[in-house]
Amino acid sequence: MNTKPNIHVPSGSGKSFWGPGGDRYRFLVTGKTSGGSCFIVECLVPPGGGPPMHTHLLEDECFYLLEGELEIEVGGKRIDVRAGDFVHAPRGVPHTYRNTGSGHAKMIATFTPAGMEGWFEKTLDPAGEGEEMPLAPSPGMVQRMLDAGPEFGVEW
Repeated sequence: MNTKPNIHVPSGSGKSFWGPGGDRYRFLVTGKTSGGSCFIVECLVPPGGGPPMHTHLLEDECFYLLEGELEIEVGGKRIDVRAGDFVHAPRGVPHTYRNTGSGHAKMIATFTPAGMEGWFEKTLDPAGEGEEMPLAPSPGMVQRMLDAGPEFGVEW
């Protein structure tokens, strides 16, 4: 019998953070709410936005694009991604994405197993409800990202 509660995250709610490329990440499911099985985050990526090339050593990452256009690179292969496309980045394989469109891209990223949400909380800047995207990362964000990498199995 399943004793875990159902999860409902109303639109626009949930803990949110700013990434280094002006991306906004909104938590949907965490390790705490999934029993450690996954971390699911909504990503709102501005034109030209996206993270630097990186590798997750502890989890797989999957991307499902809801709106917009992205170029996702996994293991040296570049893929032009449109709404409705899905891409899997296995653990241990370098990957990144970049918004190549003229408007914001919206996607769902899923990490299995959970754990990466701790990296987001430790390194990124909290985003307030309705807050505009910043032009640049806050001072110290990039250093926090690098410093937390070994703890969360992320290589840059």
